[in-house]
Amino acid sequence: MEATAHQPMEQIYGEGIEGFKSDFVSKIWMTYRREFPTMTGSTFTTDCGWGCMLRSGQMMLAQALVCHFLGRSWRWLPEKPIQNAREFQEDCLHRKIIKWFGDKSSVNSPLSIHQMVSLGEALGKKPGDWYGPASVAHCLKSLIASASKENYEFDHLEVYVAQDSTVYIQDIYSMCQLLHGAWKSLILLVPVKLGTEKFNPIYGPCLTSLLTLDFCIGIIGGRPKHSLYFVGYQDDKLIHLDPHYCQEMVDVWQPNFSLQSFHCRSPRKMPLAKMDPSCCIGFYLGTQHDFETFINIIKSFLVPQGVSSGYEYPIFTLNNGSCDSLMDTPNARYSFFETEQHWVTPHMQDSDTDL
Repeated sequence: MEATAHQPMEQIYGEGIEGFKSDFVSKIWMTYRREFPTMTGSTFTTDCGWGCMLRSGQMMLAQALVCHFLGRSWRWLPEKPIQNAREFQEDCLHRKIIKWFGDKSSVNSPLSIHQMVSLGEALGKKPGDWYGPASVAHCLKSLIASASKENYEFDHLEVYVAQDSTVYIQDIYSMCQLLHGAWKSLILLVPVKLGTEKFNPIYGPCLTSLLTLDFCIGIIGGRPKHSLYFVGYQDDKLIHLDPHYCQEMVDVWQPNFSLQSFHCRSPRKMPLAKMDPSCCIGFYLGTQHDFETFINIIKSFLVPQGVSSGYEYPIFTLNNGSCDSLMDTPNARYSFFETEQHWVTPHMQDSDTDL
């Protein structure tokens, strides 16, 4: 079913609130962890208090990988025993995705927070430093590029980060189009700033309508000083997964490790008006047809309604050409999107509401 800007959640999920809950609990939840091996160049054995935006980025990437390897309609059903070969294979893939994010430096965990921090050094970051949505987007791009060198599973997957809120279509064709009509699957990340110091409410309907699209893998951002991963909405509130819950590291390299701490059963909501204006919107486009469909429909989701005629301020734009190769430096790009604040809180103490 094609999503629309005003489609109720019950229609989108097809099975009402139970369908939503099944979808929500199936999303991989990345949180603060403690007692993991030290990070290179530091004494950190936990990311509590500083790693929330990195964990939010991991959640968005994990959702893209679930779509890539298991499909958007896959559901985690922990109470249901595995009954056939297909379900066994899905369980193995589910566990493999989580292993890739395991909390230690290992070729078998190329998407770990340890590897993210290591790659962050190229951006001038150190363990314990603050990351914003745009810098995490570029880190995820580097993460997949690095992972593909040692893990064949990532050979047909690319990450594109929009520059200055612009998606250059020709650059994506150059990146994803292969010989003989083959196509690499695409994770499209669009860092945006929807306001100056506060979220501009004219973008609210656009943002919630984007979350109805099957292509959309969520939004990383949050409210000031508190990173969150937004996966849906209800009325004027955003539904999210919160990384600010410190759990003990799980040894995901052991057979049949527990999956319970990687899935959250309690959806929470935050008023849209409290959202920080700096965020990053993610899309997974598995095929060339998906990408071209995205191009054809996305513009209608990007322009706020009710804005004075002749003054359009879309959330982001599409450009048919290629981005100039002489781009400004990465640090200059990040400064446009990210204000000097810290996306950290010591624990989950907030006024967000449960569903």
